[in-house]
Amino acid sequence: MTNKPPVLFLMGPTASGKTDLAVALRDHLPVELISVDSTLVYRGMDIGTAKPSPAELERAPHRLIDIRDPAQPYSAADFVADAEREIADIQRTGRIPLLVGGTMLYFKALLEGLAAMPEADPAIRADIERQAAEHGWPYIHRQLEAVDPDTAAEIHPNHSQRLSRALEVYRASGKTMSELRREQRDSAAPDFQERFSVTQIAIAPRDRSVLHQRIAQRFDIMLERGLLDEVQALRARSDLHPALPAIRAVGYRQVWEYFDGLDGVGEAVSPDRMRERGIIATRQLAKRQVTWLRGWPGLKWIYTQRESGQALELQEIVKSTLNYMGIKTI
Repeated sequence: MTNKPPVLFLMGPTASGKTDLAVALRDHLPVELISVDSTLVYRGMDIGTAKPSPAELERAPHRLIDIRDPAQPYSAADFVADAEREIADIQRTGRIPLLVGGTMLYFKALLEGLAAMPEADPAIRADIERQAAEHGWPYIHRQLEAVDPDTAAEIHPNHSQRLSRALEVYRASGKTMSELRREQRDSAAPDFQERFSVTQIAIAPRDRSVLHQRIAQRFDIMLERGLLDEVQALRARSDLHPALPAIRAVGYRQVWEYFDGLDGVGEAVSPDRMRERGIIATRQLAKRQVTWLRGWPGLKWIYTQRESGQALELQEIVKSTLNYMGIKTI
């Protein structure tokens, strides 16, 4: 037993059923939910982010949803500051913070802290993006690998935002992200897990094909609910553009390029091709998320199998979660 206050992490790839489980846990535990998602922070981006419905939010309010305008980038450092504040606020009421989401970088930053990184340099970033447009993002990945193989190993060759930032950090400071993180760890404040009793749980289908089916079904539902209209409304704003993190989010980027008449590599795109690209990009995101989680220390896994969150299976998953937390169930 420990006297440290409890904190629950609920992670998993996109479309794995995290929200359903988090909402269900409120019926069994005195938890308050904190969203750990780099896209749910943005207002006016509801359909393509699979934001919890108004009914779900009424039943189980999520903190750190709808806190930024899409024109305002949101960083891991922003998240850590916001999450620490929300955790303290929840614990003051005697309840348990339940952090739920799929942005693994945010979870990692909260657990390990953040190194002091140089501020963004628009000129360096523009040069990197120019090279990427000419040679492709895998070319940028190879440049990063040559100077910072540790960071490059964590980033998919097509993850443009993270690649750009990692190479920008090196060019701006002369130090790699790996070096800066090591320096930060050497002088870090007390570790998150030294302050809290953290239970870390990941939920995912055991069979990858089930996850792929869920992703395709969910993207089709997004289209039916008006994803194209949502993106058109964003495009109508003069202050939004494809270089912003919000617009580069999976799904939004592919629909934005569809309205531009291109598929990202300069070729015309049909509605069917746009749908296919959106589903493929989401699958790639899920694969990156699972890769992060496979090497995550101290993680407890809950595997699902059914194509949708059926009531019986959800009850079983809740029971497994409670058991992981040391709460005996009948």
